[in-house]
Amino acid sequence: MKLSLQRCGAALFAAWVACAAHAQDALRPEVGKPLQAAQDLVKSGRYKEALAKVREADAVSGKTAAESLTVERMRMAAASGAGEVDTAAHAFETIEASGKLGGADKIRMIESIAGSYYRAREYPKALQWYQRYFKEGGTSAANRTLMIQTQYLSGDLAGASKELIGEIQAAEKNGVAPPEDRINLLMNAAVKQKDINAETFALEQLVIYYPKKEYWVNLLSGLQHKPNFSDRLTLDTYRLSLATGSMTAANDYSEMAQLALQAGTPAEALQVVEKGYAAGALGTGPEAERHKRLRDLINKRIDEAKRTQADDERQALAAKDGNDLVTIGLNRVFQGQKGPGVGLMQQGIAKGGLKRPEDAKLHLAIAQLIAGEPAKAQATLKTVSGADGTTDLARLWALYARRAKAS
Repeated sequence: MKLSLQRCGAALFAAWVACAAHAQDALRPEVGKPLQAAQDLVKSGRYKEALAKVREADAVSGKTAAESLTVERMRMAAASGAGEVDTAAHAFETIEASGKLGGADKIRMIESIAGSYYRAREYPKALQWYQRYFKEGGTSAANRTLMIQTQYLSGDLAGASKELIGEIQAAEKNGVAPPEDRINLLMNAAVKQKDINAETFALEQLVIYYPKKEYWVNLLSGLQHKPNFSDRLTLDTYRLSLATGSMTAANDYSEMAQLALQAGTPAEALQVVEKGYAAGALGTGPEAERHKRLRDLINKRIDEAKRTQADDERQALAAKDGNDLVTIGLNRVFQGQKGPGVGLMQQGIAKGGLKRPEDAKLHLAIAQLIAGEPAKAQATLKTVSGADGTTDLARLWALYARRAKAS
C-alpha cells in the first residue's frame, strides 16, 4: 500500500507530518495498516493512540529500510502531538542518520523540536536545538529571539548577554530602535551576573531609545556610585538630572541651587528653584520657609551680579587665564544671553590657563545644548577626557544631546 500524510490536520506539527508524506515506498500491509491508522489518529488529534499504532507497526519483524524510516517519520508526528518531545527528537536522529532528509525539511523539523522543548519548559534542551537550528542554516528572527530567551531561562546568562548585545548593535546599525523588552532582558542578565559594563550598556540604550525618567535615575545613580567619580561633578550630574526630567526630590532641587550659587551661576540657581516650586517639590511642607530664604538669597546674588557684570567681564577679558570668562559666559547663557555667553566661554577656553580644562569643555557643551546647538555640543563632548568621572559624565550628556538632536 501507499502511505500519504500530506494533509495532516495538526497545524502545530505540520512539518513533521509533511516529512512522513514523502514516504511513497510500498509498505507491507502489516506495517502500512497500523501506520495508516496512526495517520488518521494524528489528524483527529488523538496522538497517544497514534503512538500506540506506530509501536504496533514498529514491532513487525523484518522491516525494510523504507518501512523503518516511515515508522520513524510517523513516530515524530505522533510523539510531537503527544508532548513526548524526547521520543520525537530520537525519531528525528534516526531519520537524519538515514541520509534521506532534505535540508529544508531538516531545518523545519529541528525548529519544531526546539519549540516543543521550549513549550515544555525544558530550556537547556530547547537551547541545544535552537543552536542546532542556526548551525544548520536557519535564519528566523523569531527563533533567534526564542533562543536567547532559552539561554536566559536555562541559566546561560553570559551567552544570552552576548547574543542580546549583538542583536541590539545590529538593530542600531540598520537604523532600527532595539525593542525595549530585549534591552531590559540584557539588563536583567547583566544584573544577575554583576556585569557592570553590560548593565551600563543596556541602560544607555534605554535612555537613547526609551528615555523614561526611571532609566535616567538608574543610569545617573550608577555613575555616582563608581569608585572614581569625583564629588566635584555633582552639580553637572544634577544638571543632567534636571534636563532629563528625572529630578523630583526637594533636597536635590535645593542642593543643586546652592551648588550653582557657589559655582558662580546664580541665574541657573534661580531657574532650579523656580522649577522646584513649579513641580511642587519646593515651597511646601516643613522646609517651605527655608526654600523661601534660599530663593531670596539667590535673587539678592543676581541683583549684585547685575550691578558688577560689566566690570566683571572687563576684568575677565583682561585676565591672564580664561577661568572667569568660562564662568561668566555660562551664567550669561542661563540668563538667556545664549550666543554671547557661549562666545565668552569659547574665548576663555582659547585663552587657556584653566584650572580644570576638561570641566570647562563639559560646561561649554552644556551651554551649547541650552543654546539649541546639540550637534556642536556632541562635537565638544567628544573632546572631554578625565579619569575622575568627567569622561563618563560627558558620555551621558552626549546621549542626551543625541536625543535633543533627533527631536
